[in-house]
Amino acid sequence: MELTSVRNIGIMAHIDAGKTTTTERILYYTGVNYEMGEVDEGTATMDWMVQEQERGITITSAATAVYWYLNNQKYHINIIDTPGHVDFTAEVERSLRVLDGVIAIFCAVGGVQPQSETVWRQANKYKVPRICYVNKMDRQGADFFRVIQQIKDKLGANPLALQLPLFEGEAFVGVVDLIERKAFKWDQASLGKEFFEVPIPEELLSQVEEYREKILEVVAEHNQELLEKFIDDPSSIKEEEIRAELRKLTIENKVYPVFCGASFQNIGVQKLLDAVCYYLPNPLDIPPVEGLHPKTGAKEVRHSSPDESLTALVFKIANDPFVGRLSYVRIYSGKITPGEQVYNANNGKKERIARLLRMHSNKQIPLETLEAGDIGAIVGLKFSKTGETLCDEKHPIVLEAIEFPEPVVNIAIEPQTQTDIDKLLQALNKFADEDPTFSVKVDDENGQTIISGMGELHLEIIVDRLKREYNLEVNLGKPQVAYREAVAKEILHREVYQQQTGGKGKFADIEIFVKPLSLNQKGLVFINNVKGKQVPKEIEQAIQRGILNAMQTGVFAGYPVYHAHVELTNINIHPVDSDPLAFEICASLAFREACRKTNMHLLEPIMKLEIVTPEDYLGDVTSDITRRRGEIVAVEPQIQAVSVKAYVPLAETFGYVTTLRSLTSGRATSTMEFSHYAIVPTELVREIVFKTKGIIVRQD
Repeated sequence: MELTSVRNIGIMAHIDAGKTTTTERILYYTGVNYEMGEVDEGTATMDWMVQEQERGITITSAATAVYWYLNNQKYHINIIDTPGHVDFTAEVERSLRVLDGVIAIFCAVGGVQPQSETVWRQANKYKVPRICYVNKMDRQGADFFRVIQQIKDKLGANPLALQLPLFEGEAFVGVVDLIERKAFKWDQASLGKEFFEVPIPEELLSQVEEYREKILEVVAEHNQELLEKFIDDPSSIKEEEIRAELRKLTIENKVYPVFCGASFQNIGVQKLLDAVCYYLPNPLDIPPVEGLHPKTGAKEVRHSSPDESLTALVFKIANDPFVGRLSYVRIYSGKITPGEQVYNANNGKKERIARLLRMHSNKQIPLETLEAGDIGAIVGLKFSKTGETLCDEKHPIVLEAIEFPEPVVNIAIEPQTQTDIDKLLQALNKFADEDPTFSVKVDDENGQTIISGMGELHLEIIVDRLKREYNLEVNLGKPQVAYREAVAKEILHREVYQQQTGGKGKFADIEIFVKPLSLNQKGLVFINNVKGKQVPKEIEQAIQRGILNAMQTGVFAGYPVYHAHVELTNINIHPVDSDPLAFEICASLAFREACRKTNMHLLEPIMKLEIVTPEDYLGDVTSDITRRRGEIVAVEPQIQAVSVKAYVPLAETFGYVTTLRSLTSGRATSTMEFSHYAIVPTELVREIVFKTKGIIVRQD
């Protein structure tokens, strides 16, 4: 397989923009499927879970591989279809971490919607090149140019139209290729398999020249040779030169080519596949992957070549009923074969490769080898988790881990029969292994099992899977907010830990300075600020571990500490009785005691809410948001509706969809995603803390 002909791409968008429908058409036109799957009918290949087929939404990212021929060259395209619902944003995050390019799909009517902005930001974080596809051009109210303007305004991007929509009367029938100056119309009798060239309508000619001129200006602006041609004679610039320069600019994220179509009506998909081959990068176009040596911390670099030592990232875990635990991997360098032993640089364990698979949704095709630049699945890994690096033990490397958002909704769960307790915990732990945004813990005080996720739908799907896959009937508590605690004031605290048991004792003496962090920071910032003494590395690491352990349960209301800045200012080490464990225990006690002495803030998750409602109901909707302690940040006009953007505390949003439905007679829609943590108003803190501890607060 020539690496220049490989494309590792993802399809991302707001919910209901047509990601899965577009993927189904790609599978049909590339000959992988002989029938078209439809989301609405529950027959989509990529939506293989029962819950996906019933609800018509994508829940888990599904991988597949297709082949496409362009200009007598065969291209191997690995595709990951990602969910659009914000509760499953982790699937998008981990996919973007390993992909080389993305098709960002926008609805021609809805334009840039809330989740479009979220996934675009995620792609920015990983610097993933993108092409844009304006789908649903056949729908009433579709406006190709308005969507391009929104991409520019809302996403701060530089979109460049390479196609224009082609209409016959009111009907969308095809596209005009601006580089080739040709119009193409799709034949519906062949389900869109056939499309043919037609003359560009007279009324479109001036617009075609105007937008083609914009393309020439962009390529000339970035290329001196093309600039000279553009000044002398623009018609002398060849199509291949335009495409080559646009490819370069796309890979550098300077330009985002825009295409259009109507996937459900089978229009425009083949030209989109051509665009993937023309403009999105192959593994050799991407900079070499960088990581750190696990022992020395030195920078390590790996190039995309099968001849280099192995570097692979586990980006997803799935449990298959037939083959067991599947580990999805992206190979950055080297190659692996079945029976081979690999090294997990994160945990220092060796793993044996049992089988290699090419995934086609939930179906598997056995492979003899996986090489640099490819994506596949491994059977046989027992100890490797999402975000960990597999490599050659003689040339170890740790790649940057994948960051996932924290769960914000908790629910207590118990089996209906006590005999199913172990079975329930096993099933939940498997789900937690698969999904980094889902967690399970047992409350030490009351023995309750608490599950945490990204939203009500996320946890609803988990409960549904328990029933279908494990035949488990469960009882659920009410959804609870995942509050956090944070240090409110600076404090200096000294802690001495001493224990004598007859033989060698335990001794640790530390002084720490604890202070708050800004609300946009998360986790622990730890600094060794001891003057005039050398602190052994293992002692310093033990102190850090102890503080992190203490942060798991706050002293104010028992919620985890969201963030803290801790400086180690002094330390006394006993030559015999001091060891890392003593300092770990001492640090944990020191941090908890410091938190007891200072004020702690209670933090609550704030959700970003967007509602699209007919204007008649605007007053009722905004009043309801204000009543929920919400802050309205924008009201924007849309086609026959208005969009209301607000920030609302999660605690005030449970059951909101039902309320909105009754307020607007079912005519409004809403989307919600986690935004940030904010300090809970003082007047509500007492009530929340008492409720957490099970104390009833009398209203009088």
